[in-house]
Amino acid sequence: MLRISIPDDAPPVFAHSAARALLAGLAELDYHDKLPGSEERLIERIGGADAVLNIRASSRFTERVFAACPRLRLVSVWGTGTDHVDLGAARARGVAVTNTPGVAARSVAEHALALLFAAARRIPALDGSTHRGEWARGQSIELHGKRCGIVGLGAIGREFARLAAGIGMHVAGWTMHPRRVEGVEAIDLDDLYRTSDVVSLHLRLAPETAGFVGRRELGMMKPGAILINTARGAIVDEAALAEALAGGRLRAAGLDVFAEEPLPAGHPLTRLDNAILTPHCAGITPEALEAGLRMAVENIRAFFGA
Repeated sequence: MLRISIPDDAPPVFAHSAARALLAGLAELDYHDKLPGSEERLIERIGGADAVLNIRASSRFTERVFAACPRLRLVSVWGTGTDHVDLGAARARGVAVTNTPGVAARSVAEHALALLFAAARRIPALDGSTHRGEWARGQSIELHGKRCGIVGLGAIGREFARLAAGIGMHVAGWTMHPRRVEGVEAIDLDDLYRTSDVVSLHLRLAPETAGFVGRRELGMMKPGAILINTARGAIVDEAALAEALAGGRLRAAGLDVFAEEPLPAGHPLTRLDNAILTPHCAGITPEALEAGLRMAVENIRAFFGA
């Protein structure tokens, strides 16, 4: 019988999902609801497995991990990003890697829009001041008629474009792999930074996108612009972003992702009231969770012909 390891369901999402029942009938499951915490412990958990259902990106599948697990044939990633998997090492060892693209696109795009509204309307700061008995008003801006520049037009970027257009924004976009997207004006990347009132990032993390938005790019953005990032934290130079926010060059940033997660206590971004921060939760809705887990299981079933 196949042996499938779930080494990192922490906090648990797979344990009580309908997807678990689908997988339980296919194979013997080796389930863990605490993070491995080390490369050695990850190897212990998956060393005897034919396949891994990977829940958390904190589990890093390195060349050493693949070398120590000769029985392993498949890593099924729950999520879109595979930056925590050494794909070259997997290929060299004959291990297939699958992911679940698109299933959380609507959820992440809605969260990006929520961050945008929170930033434009200063909702967290106004909520806090109102709770304190203050009555601060007149600090918001309208989004209708403003230019929204979208960097990356994959499934999430396209869905966010649709939402931004739906509230009356003029949507422009740039992508590494040029494609025509209905309702989105194709634009040069530097022009996007210079002319957009809102810049929303929807790129995957790869060597060519690490630090993609740094001091140069932030310096090109319009004074008073808003930056939204629901992609990966390492795409943005966080120190440069904190400076731009603290100095008032940017109006605000809405961030769901960070270079280090959880966000360390005392991080400069946590001290700025124009930084709207959420804990990498944009794709964590019941609908997106179940759809993604089901696809991750179906990827395993399809690979083994079950």
